[in-house]
Amino acid sequence: KAPKSYTREDIVEISCHGGPVPLKKTLELCVKYGARLADPGEFTKRAYLNGRIDLSQAEAVCDIIKAKTEAALSCAVSQLSGVLSEEINRQKSELVDILATIEAAIDYSEDEIPVIDGEEVLGKIEKIGTALEKMLLTFQTGKIFRDGVRTAIIGKPNVGKSSLLNVLIGQNRAIVTEIPGTTRDIIEETIDISGIPLILTDTAGIRKHSKDIVEKIGIERAQETLETADLVLFVLDSSSKLSPEDFQIAELLVSKKVILVLNKSDKPSNIGDVSELEISAPVVKISASKNEGLEDLKKIIYNLFITSDITTGDFILTNVRHKILIEHSLDSLEKAVASIKNGLSEEFTAADLRSALNYLGEITGEVPTEEILDRIFSNFCVGK
Repeated sequence: KAPKSYTREDIVEISCHGGPVPLKKTLELCVKYGARLADPGEFTKRAYLNGRIDLSQAEAVCDIIKAKTEAALSCAVSQLSGVLSEEINRQKSELVDILATIEAAIDYSEDEIPVIDGEEVLGKIEKIGTALEKMLLTFQTGKIFRDGVRTAIIGKPNVGKSSLLNVLIGQNRAIVTEIPGTTRDIIEETIDISGIPLILTDTAGIRKHSKDIVEKIGIERAQETLETADLVLFVLDSSSKLSPEDFQIAELLVSKKVILVLNKSDKPSNIGDVSELEISAPVVKISASKNEGLEDLKKIIYNLFITSDITTGDFILTNVRHKILIEHSLDSLEKAVASIKNGLSEEFTAADLRSALNYLGEITGEVPTEEILDRIFSNFCVGK
């Protein structure tokens, strides 16, 4: 019964016998007599429009549904509980106080109100700016927890790429044989590395002179995967000398974040000096067949992407929309500071502060547009 429901509207919940046929029949009868199927995210959109939650909390519902790790879930639950909203509202309140002082000075003469202390106003604006910058510092970590790290497993044929994928995910997902070129298509799996969703992609072994048409297509897809990867695990056979194919692959990795994975460490090493590849990257020795060195690999991956002491219990910014709006707000604050320092009239400062305030308001949905709402709620699954 409204207003105690999720959407703050009257809601009927039907519990019927399980099984797809009675469920389908019940749904058909409801639609026949006037109901309709909900749009994606419609229940949460109604909850937002009716004041149950703000826009950032509505986005958190979607993040909870899509969370791939406990860390991602913790970040989303924190946002849903209002941690982000409280911080944004705190800075907005400070801005409103400053704006009220400046607009009073515009509307009333010096005889009616005290003269504004420019240094004091500057100090307050800079304090807000510092708080917003601190929020931005958490974004890189938050984005990784939320979206994960797209990781391409790259190397020439038969170096153990598929074996590495299998041992990391804990199941035989990829076919492993002694025959080079076994992997033809892209295989994708997600694992949890201390809270980081690592989206692993096993690719076809890259070599130049394959005569197999299907393998050639697989190699082309491997190179496409490489272009969009956040991280590359360049797998090398440590029991064999570096080959021309290894150097050809290394040339493709110049601008990428790379870890050199020396596989087959259970065999005598014959690889030589990997610095000849001219790749600035951490090196780890593993044996995929013996399940050795994998913890070292996971630690290197974590340390490459999580460089601060932030934990999921702290405030963490995860949403790129929020990041952009905070950056816009900071730009407006910087303009306001410049207006004061350059001796411009209070009208210029007030306009910039109002702009900063509006950007922060967009985060919680105080100044929504239909385009923004459609974009946000279209990402939901039906029924939420």
